Amino acid sequence: MNLTPKQIVSELDKYIIGQDKAKRAVAVALRNRYRRSKLQKSLQEEITPKNIIMKGPTGVGKTEIARRLAKLVKAPFIKIEATKYTEVGYVGRDVESMIRDLVEASVRLVKDEKYAEVIEKVKPTVDKRLFDLLYPIKKATTDVVIDENGEEYKEYIMENLKNNKYDDEIVEIEVKDTPKSFEMMPGAAAMEINLEDMLGGFFPSKKKKRKLTIKQAREILNQEECEKIVDMDSVKTEAIRRAEEEGIIFIDEIDKIAGSTGRGNGPEVSREGVQRDILPIVEGCTVNTKYGIIKTDYILFIAAGAFHVSKVEDLIPELQGRFPIRVDLDNLTAKEFYKILTEPKNAITLQYKELLKVDNINLEFKTEALKEIARYAEEENESSENLGARRLHTVFEQLLEDISYNAGGDNPMIDVVIDKEYVTRAFEKFNKEHDLRKYVL
Repeated sequence: MNLTPKQIVSELDKYIIGQDKAKRAVAVALRNRYRRSKLQKSLQEEITPKNIIMKGPTGVGKTEIARRLAKLVKAPFIKIEATKYTEVGYVGRDVESMIRDLVEASVRLVKDEKYAEVIEKVKPTVDKRLFDLLYPIKKATTDVVIDENGEEYKEYIMENLKNNKYDDEIVEIEVKDTPKSFEMMPGAAAMEINLEDMLGGFFPSKKKKRKLTIKQAREILNQEECEKIVDMDSVKTEAIRRAEEEGIIFIDEIDKIAGSTGRGNGPEVSREGVQRDILPIVEGCTVNTKYGIIKTDYILFIAAGAFHVSKVEDLIPELQGRFPIRVDLDNLTAKEFYKILTEPKNAITLQYKELLKVDNINLEFKTEALKEIARYAEEENESSENLGARRLHTVFEQLLEDISYNAGGDNPMIDVVIDKEYVTRAFEKFNKEHDLRKYVL
């Protein structure tokens, strides 16, 4: 998808409010990839992505920007926490595993695309296999008089099967028993080993019987039949290429490994060690995966952290140099909170409306009520920990606690209007408890 930076920002605006600087930065980085792909091969090799580091409190949209960006262009994407990696020599995950995780994500992405291309071809085969499982059951339990060959009844069963009328019927099918993977030598440049991959066809693959609904069985059989048609070698090759050229790795909580040197021993040493281990990955190296060797030179890295204790400057200089683009994300104000409640396609107000509609509660939020909620969320973030947009989840749970608790049953549809007075009353009790906390020793 060859979107211009303006179009990319416009798409991100549908889900993320504010943070224009960060959106522009990632939009330009993404467009530069397209520009690079149009250059001569010799020049392409010289141009590497300009990695981005985002600084801002939790809940202001750092992760969501990167995730939506990857989804927008169908790029392989993973989000990892910098704190889960340890320096080589310590027990824990080695940093190269992030590249292996990216390749796994890329393989899933390409495989899904290839399966979507052939799904119509395998449909008759899957229907036939499901029919063979279902027909004996239906024949044994039906009250319908079946003729000698039963052709009419067979056609009737097959027609209903194709129209998904038997989706809840239970059948027993044989499925492949997935072998367990395990990781050897934690903390080293370990490879996740799959026993079946190691032994190849030396041992026949095991199967086990499972009772599933027709709907669940169809998904499994679709996958089995697609695997027979799709060339997995081409999937692996394309997945490696796409991970190398289009992959995005979002490194969260990078501020937690930004310890200043010279303050003592222990964790500080390990933090800087993790930075030094991440450095070659970001600079560009080759990593061996079970799908093949991958170069990391052209993967786009987006790092993020609150940096409320440490500073970006506390990262080792070499790592700082590999993240030339720095973006400060702004704290959310009442104005942004109101937009978050009203503008995005997945607005939290819509989520709660749909949830409670299941229990026959028809919620309606008045404009003044939403403005009051936004004002309250801003005050809470200023007076206690700044949780960003995540504060809204806390606020809504407090606001709708009684409604959510009392909803349920077979009551007829009830209209519930949330106005400013309702919001004020709901938060009065909580505010009193909040005010008393400061006197508790």
